[in-house]
Amino acid sequence: MNAVLAFEDGAVYRGKSFGAKKTVLGEAVFNTSMMGYQELLTDPSNYMNILVMTFVEIGCYGINNEDSENGRIMASGLVVARDCQVPSNWRSTMSLDEYLKKNGVPGISGVDTRTITRKIRINGSLKACLSTEGISDEEAVKLARSWSGIEGSNFLGQTSCKSPYHFDDSPQNIKPFALGGVHINTKQRTLPLFKCAVIDYGAKKSLLSSLAYSGFDLTVFPAGVSAEEIADFAPKCVFLSSGAGDPAAAPKATETLAKLMQKYPVFGVGLGHLMITRALGANTRKLKFGHHGGNYPVRNLETGKVAITSQNHSFVADADSLEKSGAVVTEVNLSDNTVEGLRHRDLPVFSLQYEPGAAPGVPGSSYPFDVFYDLVAKNS
Repeated sequence: MNAVLAFEDGAVYRGKSFGAKKTVLGEAVFNTSMMGYQELLTDPSNYMNILVMTFVEIGCYGINNEDSENGRIMASGLVVARDCQVPSNWRSTMSLDEYLKKNGVPGISGVDTRTITRKIRINGSLKACLSTEGISDEEAVKLARSWSGIEGSNFLGQTSCKSPYHFDDSPQNIKPFALGGVHINTKQRTLPLFKCAVIDYGAKKSLLSSLAYSGFDLTVFPAGVSAEEIADFAPKCVFLSSGAGDPAAAPKATETLAKLMQKYPVFGVGLGHLMITRALGANTRKLKFGHHGGNYPVRNLETGKVAITSQNHSFVADADSLEKSGAVVTEVNLSDNTVEGLRHRDLPVFSLQYEPGAAPGVPGSSYPFDVFYDLVAKNS
């Protein structure tokens, strides 16, 4: 039991180490997803998170070359009840253990993730230390307490691209997932294409792929881009990606966004939604333990429809201050009544807190990317 997971409140869990030999700090968050561990590890929204997976065994289908959301693992560490030693899947190229070692990320298994999850639900997300280097319990607790935490932290420099680039929208890159012999996801790419500036707060590959498939020609800009640089690019619209960190800690990005919203149709997702909230002059706050995983029910207040959504965030918009800022709350979480969507009363601006579905579903339904396309077409 040479691996240790220690919390700022003094709680310590010992388990078996796997992955890299390393000591890391981060905020421990539990994730309820039953699969998709590769996507979660590489999601920039999980930067500085120590992921506690609630599903019993992780790593069963290994790691493949297609499903990463980023070129590297963004999470600090991984906590599982049991790590699969012998993965089995025709797409697998390596085990989870090999993948963590390759990326320098430690993991701990053999701990009671049910107890840890319950602890986080009761006490809230906690600063934590995960070490596979054989350090003492006391040293691990001391390190956990020494970390500054996510609240008040700006991670845009770590999660954003470093320079602008054009997103590769070749057919093999934006073709939606499909099963042979099943007639789903067969609609053609929407045309004509609209020139879209993406501000990368920590963009996932799948999100960019879905946006491009829905009729947008994407050029991705770093989070520190100025309003003048976007204006020189002359886009038809602006998309704000998801990402990590405290939106209140990025005032310069908020100032830029406030200028852009006066000129272009804007759609934001995840951190992008929270940045719109701040740019409108409304407030954001940190949740007790965040929303991380699938199966979150969200009601659209304008249609009455309920969707089961996938989420990954620790901060939310304040509903009362949004109403005073000229925004309309369009969607709410049925579990805790937090804000999940908004639109501006006068400007062509809207956003979602949750991750929009990447593929078409029931014919005749409206999807966020299609709504954005229609909004841009109307304002072009």
